[in-house]
Amino acid sequence: MRRQHAFTPDELDGDRLAVYRSITEGPRAEGPRLFDLVSESGTLLGPFNEFLLRPPLGDALQRLGAAVRYEGALTGRAREMAILVVAAAWESEFERTAHEAVGRSAGLTGAELAAIAAQAPLDLGDPAEAAVLRLTRALAAGDVDDETWSSCVPPLDRETVFELTTLVGYYSTLALQMRVFRV
Repeated sequence: MRRQHAFTPDELDGDRLAVYRSITEGPRAEGPRLFDLVSESGTLLGPFNEFLLRPPLGDALQRLGAAVRYEGALTGRAREMAILVVAAAWESEFERTAHEAVGRSAGLTGAELAAIAAQAPLDLGDPAEAAVLRLTRALAAGDVDDETWSSCVPPLDRETVFELTTLVGYYSTLALQMRVFRV
């Protein structure tokens, strides 16, 4: 059952048009385009179309997503590993496909991408990346026990844990919305 109304650019005005432009002309549109934001007809792809249903909430959500992707302190590899952990936990095909492309660009190997998608063990040489992976898997499962915390903080600091909890919350929200609206 189709639950989504794909907004075309010609039917947008006011706040909906402003959110559309923030997504299509903002930081997501700059640099190399590793996945499509809009279809050939101009409708937003992935989670972004639903942001237009309630423009004030959609705008806040897209700004949060831009901050997570472009203003955080995580390395590109670590950020993409964390996003892909959430995609695997939620079985979110759009996020997996989109962020595997971004992850490859950030230096993740095919073997690393496969292990993350399969939620399999992954031996990472960088202690911070290993901690990001372990902590994000715990967050995606719902909590961080004391043993996981102690093994991850340090090498991570509390600021990085805050960034990861925000990332997991944001991408879990997108996965839930795409599941509900059958995107």
